Amino acid sequence: MIVRVTLEIALRREFDYVVPEELRANVEVGTRVKVPFGSRQVLGVVTALPESSTRAQLRSILKVIGKQSQITPKVLQLARWIAGYYCCAVELAIKSVLPDAVRQEKDGWRERLFVRVQPGSRELPKLTRRQLDVWHVLEERREIALQELLEITGATAEVVRRIESHGLIEIAPRVSERDPYANETILPTLPLALNPEQSAALVRITKALNSAQPPAPGAAPSLGSAGRDPGDGAVFLLHGVTGSGKTEVYLQAIEHTLSQGRGAIVLVPEISLTPQTVERFKARFSQSRHQTLVAVLHSRLSSGERHDEWHKIRQGRARIVIGARSAIFAPVDPLGLVIVDEEHEHSYKQEETPRYHARDVAVVRGRMEGAVIVLGSATPSMESYANAKKGKYALLEMPTRVDDQKLPLVRVVDMRNEARKQKGPPIFSGQLKEAIHQRLEKKEQVMLFLNRRGYSTSLQCPKCGYVAGCPDCSISLTFHRAEGVLRCHICSHHTPAPTVCPEPRCKNPGIRYSGLGTEKVEDTLHKLFPTARVARMDSDTLQRKDDYRRVLGDFKTGKIDILVGTQMIAKGLHFPNVTLVGIVHADLSLHIPDFRASERTFQLLTQVSGRAGRGDVEGEVFVQAFTPFHPAIQYARKHDFQGFYDLELEYREQLQYPPFSRIALLTLEGRNEEKVAFAAEHLRKGVDACVAGWKGVILAGPAPAPLAKAETFYRYHVMIRSHQMPKLRARLAEYLAEQQWPDDVRVTVDIDPVNLS
Repeated sequence: MIVRVTLEIALRREFDYVVPEELRANVEVGTRVKVPFGSRQVLGVVTALPESSTRAQLRSILKVIGKQSQITPKVLQLARWIAGYYCCAVELAIKSVLPDAVRQEKDGWRERLFVRVQPGSRELPKLTRRQLDVWHVLEERREIALQELLEITGATAEVVRRIESHGLIEIAPRVSERDPYANETILPTLPLALNPEQSAALVRITKALNSAQPPAPGAAPSLGSAGRDPGDGAVFLLHGVTGSGKTEVYLQAIEHTLSQGRGAIVLVPEISLTPQTVERFKARFSQSRHQTLVAVLHSRLSSGERHDEWHKIRQGRARIVIGARSAIFAPVDPLGLVIVDEEHEHSYKQEETPRYHARDVAVVRGRMEGAVIVLGSATPSMESYANAKKGKYALLEMPTRVDDQKLPLVRVVDMRNEARKQKGPPIFSGQLKEAIHQRLEKKEQVMLFLNRRGYSTSLQCPKCGYVAGCPDCSISLTFHRAEGVLRCHICSHHTPAPTVCPEPRCKNPGIRYSGLGTEKVEDTLHKLFPTARVARMDSDTLQRKDDYRRVLGDFKTGKIDILVGTQMIAKGLHFPNVTLVGIVHADLSLHIPDFRASERTFQLLTQVSGRAGRGDVEGEVFVQAFTPFHPAIQYARKHDFQGFYDLELEYREQLQYPPFSRIALLTLEGRNEEKVAFAAEHLRKGVDACVAGWKGVILAGPAPAPLAKAETFYRYHVMIRSHQMPKLRARLAEYLAEQQWPDDVRVTVDIDPVNLS
C-alpha cells in the first residue's frame, strides 16, 4: 500500500511512502502520520492513495496519529483550493485547517479516575461509618469522578480503596471531556413566532435546503459563480437592520437542517462570541430535544477544551458548531448549512499565511458540499451587496425591527462647537452628559463606545518636541495609567511612564499627555457621575477567560449602570434596558489611509447604534464628531444603508477599487530598510514585466507601508488592482516561485486584503 503525504514543512511538494502491513487498516485519505524525512522524523497528512509511485525505493511510514483520519477528504479539497486562491504553500493551507491542539502527536485526551458501583445486588459487608457515608453517595450517583466523591464526602482515597477491596465498586481511569460550559445552567427555549419578513426569509432558505445536492465529484469550486443552482448550493445575503430578528431565522433554519440529518456551522466574529450568543444556541438545541451537542471553537478556550470540542465534531456527536473564522474548517459531515453572521466584519480575514477570508471560504465550502450559505448583516460589505445586486447571491431583506420596535433616534453632535465652549478638547458634549444623567435617573442603562484603549494616546514635550514612540514600531506609545506605563499596541513594548521629559538635555517637567482612550473615559465618568456603577470592557480589563462572561452578566442583571468599551461591545449584544448609546469619537476610523475607511465607519456607527432601544423604551444615540457632515456619519444617522451604498459605489467605480476590481497586496519585510526598499523596487519591475500588455491592471508602489515598521521589521508595499484575478494569481505564484529573495527579506501575498496598513 502506497500513500502520498504532505509534510508539515513548506516544500510545495508531496512524497510517497509505503505502509507497513500492521498499519494499513488505520490509513486513509486525511490520516495524519509520522514519516522519516532525511535524518528527521516529521508529521504529515495522507493526501492520496496512489496505485504506484515513480520512485523505485520507498521508505515506510513510522506511525499513525490518532484513531481516525483527522481531515475529511472534503476539507482536504478545501485546503487545496485555499492554497491556490491565496497563493500559499499547500502544506500551510492543510496545517491551518486543524487546531494546534489537534495537530499534536501526543494524544490530547485527559483521563480521570472514576468510581463505578459494580452491577448486581450483593450483601453489604460491615463498613465503617466513613465508608458508609461514601457508599450512600455512590448508591445514589452510581458513577462519579473520584475527586468529586472525595470533595462531597470529605473522605480520603484510602477509604474508597477499602470499599473497592470488598468488590462493591470499581475505580478505573476514564477519558474526561473538558466542557467550557459545564458549569452553566442553560434552560431550553422554544422557537419564536416569526413576523412576515422573517417568515419570507426562512421560506427561501428552507426551500434551498430541501433542494440542495452535493456537486458532481471532481467539480471545480468557484467563488464567483452564481451559486443559485440547487445542485451547487445557494448563497443568501440576509440584510436585516439591527434588532430585526436575524438570529431567530438562523435558529429555525438550523432546526430544519438537523431534521434532514445534516449539520451546521455558524461563524461569528471573535469579538461577538459572547456568552449571550453561545447560550442562545445551546438553549435552543439542547441535548434532550435534539440528541445533539453544540460545539464551540474560539481562541478563548483552553487548548484542552479546543481538542475535546473538535473531537466531538469529528465523531459526529456535535452537529452544530459555533465559532470564529477557523471554525469554517470544522469536520461537520454531512454539512447542510453555513451561516456567517456579521459577514462584513474584517476579523474574518486571517492576517497570517494563509491569508484566507472565512466568509469567502464558507461560500466555496458550501458549494463543494452542496450546503446552503447564509451571509447575515445589518451593514453588508460593499462586495457582498454588489454580488447580491448582480444576482450572484440571493438577497433577503428584513428592513424593520421585531415587534415593531423603532430604530433609535440618532443625534450628531458637532464637537468643534463643544471645543470652543469648553476651551479645550472635550470628552463629553453637554448634550451627552445631560442625556446620561437623565437615563441614570430613570434607572436605565448606558453604553459608551470608543474604539481606542488606554488613557492617553501620546506623550509630548512642548519644550523640545520629544514624542514617546516605540523603538521597534513606527507608532507612538499609549499611556496606561492603571499600570503606570507607556505601551506599544503593536509589539507590546512598554516602559515606565515618565514624569519629566526623557530627553537628557531637556528634563522638562511640563510634559503633556494628549488624546484619549477607554481608560480615560471611565475615569471621567467616575468624576462626573460618582454614584453610577461604571465598568470597562477592552482587552486591558478582560485578561482572564471568564472576565467577559462576568462583566456582561453583571450588566445584564443591572449591577452596572454604564458600560464603556471598544468594538467588542459594538455587536452581538442584546440588553433591553440599554436606552442610550454614546459614541465618544465617531470620526476616529475615518482618518486612516484606506479606501474602506468610510465603509468601516458607517458599519461601526450603525452597529453600535443598534445596541440602543431593544426593549420597550425607544433608544437614543449621540454621535460625537469633529467632521459631523461626513457622508458616513450622516447616512448612519438616518439608518440609510442604501443611500450610503450608492454614494460609496460611485466613488469606488471612479477609482476602480473593489467591487470594481480585485486587489493583490505584496508586502516586503526585513530589518535592513535599504535591502527591503531595493527588493521592493525589483519586485515592482518584475510584476510590471509579468502583466505587460494586460488590460485593466493598475500598479501602485513600491512605497513604505502606512505602518512602516512593526516589531523591528521595515515594511514596503506593492499593490496590484486587476479585473483578471485568476490569471494574475497564477502568474504571481509562478513569478514568486522563480525568485531568490535575500535571506533577510520576506515577501508575502495577500489576495483580497481588508487591511492596507
